[in-house]
Amino acid sequence: MKKLVLFMLSVFFISGVALASELEYYKVYKPKEGMTADEIMQIKYHNKYSLFGHDYRLSKCTIFYVEKNGFTQKKEAIRERIVLGGKNGVSYKDVIVLTEPTQAKGLAILTWTYEDPARDQDTWLWIPSLKKIRKISASESDDSFMGSDFTVEEVSTRKFGDETYKLIGEKEFPGYKFEHTGEVKYKGTPCFVIEATPTKSPWYYSKRIVWIDKATGGNIFDEYYDANGKLFKTLFREWNIYKPGTKDYPKQDALECKDLRSGHRTVILNQEEAYDVGLSERNFTEKMLERSKW
Repeated sequence: MKKLVLFMLSVFFISGVALASELEYYKVYKPKEGMTADEIMQIKYHNKYSLFGHDYRLSKCTIFYVEKNGFTQKKEAIRERIVLGGKNGVSYKDVIVLTEPTQAKGLAILTWTYEDPARDQDTWLWIPSLKKIRKISASESDDSFMGSDFTVEEVSTRKFGDETYKLIGEKEFPGYKFEHTGEVKYKGTPCFVIEATPTKSPWYYSKRIVWIDKATGGNIFDEYYDANGKLFKTLFREWNIYKPGTKDYPKQDALECKDLRSGHRTVILNQEEAYDVGLSERNFTEKMLERSKW
C-alpha cells in the first residue's frame, strides 16, 4: 500500500507550496530583465503550483513509464485543485483520481497544502475496494517514487528555500528532443539560466542547472549533476499559455524525466485543462471522497 501511495503522489506532482512573501495569489508574474536569481525562481515556483488561478481542472492526464527497451506502461487520471490563498492557513487543496487501469479505478488522493513551509501536507488516500480512507505521510525526500524517474523532493517537498541560486547567464535554449513524439522543443528560446545548489549536503545531486523560459517564467529544462560533476538526469517541461478571458496563465502540458544511467523515462501528458471553473471547497473533503463515484 505504501508503494501505491508513493506512486500516486509522484505521478501528480502534489508539491509543497513555495510562495514568496512578496508574490500575491491570483496574479500572474513573469521574469524580467534585471531580476535576481532569487526573484526569477520565486516566480517559477509561483507558476509551477498555479497560484495565479482560483482553481484548476485536469479532465485527462496520461502517464507513460518507458523502459530502455521501449516497454511502456500507461495510466490515466483526472485532477482538480482549488487555491485558497491563505484561508485558514491553507494555500491549496488537490484531489486526484486514477481512472485507468480498471483494477485501480477510483483510487483517489486528497491533499491539503499549507502556507507555512515548515508544516507538512495533510494527505488522505481513498481505497474504493476497501471503502476506506487512510491518512498517509511522506517518504524520504531523495527516494524514487515506485520506479518513476522523479524523487519525492521533486514532486512533493522541494521549496524555494531548499536551494541557493546563482544567475549564470541569459542564453537561447539549444533545444530538447521530446522522445515521446520525436519533436525538437524550444530551440532558440530566450532563457535565464540558473544554478541551483541544495542546502542539504551531501545530497543526491550536487547542483542542477535550470533553464527558465522568459516568456512564461516556467522551468523548461533541469539538468542534474552528481558529486563528481557528471550529468545523470534531465527533466523537461513543456509550458504553454492558457487564456481564460483577458488573462495569460502559464500551464504545463507535458513532462519528460530521463535517468541517463538506466535509460528509463517517465512521460506525463496533461490534457483538457481549465482554470477558474468555479470549483467548491466542499469538493475537497474526506466525506466527498467517500460519496463520489468515478
